[in-house]
Amino acid sequence: MSEYQYYEFQALDRPLDQREMAELRAVSTRAVITTSRFVNHYEWGDLKASPSAWMELYFDAFLYLANWGTHELMLRLPRRMLDLETVRNYCCGEGVSVRIKGDVVILRFVSEEEPGEDWDDGSGWLSSLIRLRADIAAGDNRALYLAWLMCAERGEFEDDVTEPPVPPGLGRLSASLEAFAEFLRIDGDLIAVAAQHSPDADEAAFLKGFEDWLVSLPAAEKTEKLIRLTTGNSPHTQAELLRRFRSEQQGAGAGGIPDLRSVAELLSAAENRAAARRRREAEQAARARTRRERKDAERRAHYLDQLAAREAETWREVEALIATRLPKGYNRAVRLLVDLRDLAARDGRTSEIAARIQSLRDQHARKRSFVDRVMEAGLL
Repeated sequence: MSEYQYYEFQALDRPLDQREMAELRAVSTRAVITTSRFVNHYEWGDLKASPSAWMELYFDAFLYLANWGTHELMLRLPRRMLDLETVRNYCCGEGVSVRIKGDVVILRFVSEEEPGEDWDDGSGWLSSLIRLRADIAAGDNRALYLAWLMCAERGEFEDDVTEPPVPPGLGRLSASLEAFAEFLRIDGDLIAVAAQHSPDADEAAFLKGFEDWLVSLPAAEKTEKLIRLTTGNSPHTQAELLRRFRSEQQGAGAGGIPDLRSVAELLSAAENRAAARRRREAEQAARARTRRERKDAERRAHYLDQLAAREAETWREVEALIATRLPKGYNRAVRLLVDLRDLAARDGRTSEIAARIQSLRDQHARKRSFVDRVMEAGLL
């Protein structure tokens, strides 16, 4: 396959109507189109429409994957759900963009890299990433920080540029964030280094604090929020509450924020961590190899001990196998000769075994297939 492109769109806040589905069908006759999705792949040509325009008109999420190494994710959120100053603080590299269209904001994340050997058809990615939209709307900035980290890793910033605020919980990523980091191909050592300045996120404590905060809200406001949640007329009510809670918590605990690091410091620390990790892995592999070799040597010694008790019988078996004139017989005979040679070498009878194998070769010189196997095994 010379070319492959995968397109998937999802509508989350509202379903597509029949007119909109007909408009999409006019663009592609073979795509899977439902009230919430458009999915298609192309092996020749590509989508005859602008994904950015479709995000403005129809959809809340978009994923694109091409077999030449392009990965792209777009998320559309209501403008009121985002602090644009904060978002732009994170989304400031070439691989991340923020676009405002009316009352919505479209975030775009792009990773360009040479394709690897593993084949990926793109299916399943958007389902694993879709949760990020709700998390970003709820004030969880970890995805935005990871996107900034991707840009830093790819050399889009000067060395002295400092990182944006490191959000809590970076050291313990959710499944969606793990998938996001994998999709954007962000170095794991770089994430680990960045997470060293990330406060721990205690999920149980967070939920208890959120519960206490909800209880403290005025009764009228709680009633209004409950109505919005239960009627389903405002799909972002939960995210709005979480965003507001996070904002108030951050304002109340602004002290003790670690110093921000430069791009050069982050990359250098990640390189050092990677080098240390590779050393540990090499040492572990060497220890494992030593253990395997020791066990192999013990098994070999035990086998040779058993062979010593039936050495004469084994020589007769070799003669019988050679007499079969069959390839599999020759193969088995040569393997036994190697064993007999190793046994003799262990017992200090190297010259004796060499002479006996030479005699055997001379005896069967006309059996070229057998002689060739003897030579290939290094027995002479």
